[in-house]
Amino acid sequence: MIIPKKVLTVSLIVIVAAIIGYFLFLNKGTAKAGGGAGDPAAATSSAANAPGQNPQEKVEAAPIPVKAIPVKRGELVIKLKSPAEAFTDKKIALKAEVSGVVKNLYASEGRHVKENDILLELEDQEYRLALEKADALRLKYLSDLYLEKKFAQAPAAADPARIEKLNQTEAAVKKAAESFHQGLISQEAYDKAQKDYELAMIEAGQKKDEVMAASKGLTQAEVDAKIARLQLAKTIIRAPFAGIITDIKISPREHMDIGRELFTLVDISRIRVKARVLESEVGKIRTGRSVDVRFSAYPNKAFRGTVEAIAPVVSAEDKTCAVHITMQNPTEEIKPGMHAEVEIAAEIYQNRLLVPQAAILVRGGRKLVFVVENGLAKWRYVTVGLENEEFAEILPSDRPEEMVKEGDLVITEGHFTLAHDARVVVKD
Repeated sequence: MIIPKKVLTVSLIVIVAAIIGYFLFLNKGTAKAGGGAGDPAAATSSAANAPGQNPQEKVEAAPIPVKAIPVKRGELVIKLKSPAEAFTDKKIALKAEVSGVVKNLYASEGRHVKENDILLELEDQEYRLALEKADALRLKYLSDLYLEKKFAQAPAAADPARIEKLNQTEAAVKKAAESFHQGLISQEAYDKAQKDYELAMIEAGQKKDEVMAASKGLTQAEVDAKIARLQLAKTIIRAPFAGIITDIKISPREHMDIGRELFTLVDISRIRVKARVLESEVGKIRTGRSVDVRFSAYPNKAFRGTVEAIAPVVSAEDKTCAVHITMQNPTEEIKPGMHAEVEIAAEIYQNRLLVPQAAILVRGGRKLVFVVENGLAKWRYVTVGLENEEFAEILPSDRPEEMVKEGDLVITEGHFTLAHDARVVVKD
């Protein structure tokens, strides 16, 4: 099929016209978009005509929030640090004093007991019978003595010579006692004077009843009865002091022999801490000084103690001296054997101008602090004297740029990037 030349020409003209119209449409849309949002002139005009804006005004930076603390005069305490260990001096292992079978065991692990509480009872029938036998024998001898005294002849008059001898030996034994207490005579010399006096009393008839009782066996019977009563009392074991039961080594109905270890009683309401201080520093410590004690078990908690005693000798092995510290332990948090680190107040300096260590910065190799004045941070170069972990002493200076006085507010937080005369606001 042959298309006429005229038709082809018309079709070509239509296609070209369509392409031109399409490009014109695209250019018109882009111009509208640029004029509404991206035109710098329009943006500038809009900003310039915005209400409340003055392009000539200078925008100031907001003040920097900081924390500050007043400079104060006070006591500067230099502390010594030392490793230490906790222990208690009220710890005993209770042992059996008589043999027998455990009847009742009241002790249990961790139980708190009061002084004189019953901890253990033994079967006591054997000991009760022994006491009854000793009492019966004592009563027999007592009856024999009573009958002899009742039918005895009336006592003869005292011999004056024997009375004189009694007086002399009495004076001699009193003098011997005084000399013995002063360390002038030996124990043997004092015992001889006492024996001569007792013999003189017997000869003078003043110990007739005692002699008769001894000769009849009453005296020994009374002693035996007392021993039997004491043995019976030992079948009951009581707490010698208030504390906690631990390390139980006996069971109910178990037979135990004399000397058998039963359990341990420990009192930890008051703890002692033993620290080792170098001999070069022990001279700085005084009894009665306060001590901060930190245990490995409670790293974020400080306990307060007091120096009770300083050992009189220095260890030849490590050249340290033992320092004994006491502290109360009402909550029983601290256990004997715990490792600790102590900080002992060694040197105390009064009336020093103090700033917190957190306030001190180093710039250009010099120490300085920032002082708040009329809302501005002013730096002050300072000369530091004595210091501890919390505070530093500021030494006096005649130069204004280095002058810090009592009551000045020194910045402790937010000052690491501060510049001189920076605007600041102190927050709580």
